[in-house]
Amino acid sequence: MKSRLFFFIPLILFGVLILYFAVGLTKDPSKLDTDVLLNQPMGDFKLVPVQGRSEGLTIDDVKGQVSLVNFFGSWCVACLQEHPFFLQLKENNVIPLYGVDWDEKKPNDVVRWLARHGDPYTKIGVDVTGETIIDWGITGAPETFVVDKEGIIRYKHIGPITERSWRETLWPLIVELRKQ
Repeated sequence: MKSRLFFFIPLILFGVLILYFAVGLTKDPSKLDTDVLLNQPMGDFKLVPVQGRSEGLTIDDVKGQVSLVNFFGSWCVACLQEHPFFLQLKENNVIPLYGVDWDEKKPNDVVRWLARHGDPYTKIGVDVTGETIIDWGITGAPETFVVDKEGIIRYKHIGPITERSWRETLWPLIVELRKQ
């Protein structure tokens, strides 16, 4: 009797694995849980300045007006894709855009990148320790948050912002938050 039970244990384990993978294959890997921080206040942060600048980025900089907080890096190809759109936003003075630079190999990489491509940011801070990335639940770059006047996170956009995502999602939300 024991030998038969011993024979079925691997079969049962194999069945459990098959079930686990079958359920996993039904899930869409492009859908991430983006609402974990929604309607929550930003965590307190104080980021050091980009090399050559005197001011970094703090929670107090972001509070007081509807703003965008963009997590980016000079190494990020998708960040370069959204960068011209951010320059347009700055040129038209549409909304304050705050940058959080992270995971740079050399501190001056971001300085060279901004000099080459332009600087759309109202202020930039560098997440040297990686704590801010963790606190905000960043999974990759770029990620951009819409933050209301009170410092509450109202939306998280994963990936590069395009004119379409701006027009259909972000701008209507910003207009509504400015009315509040």
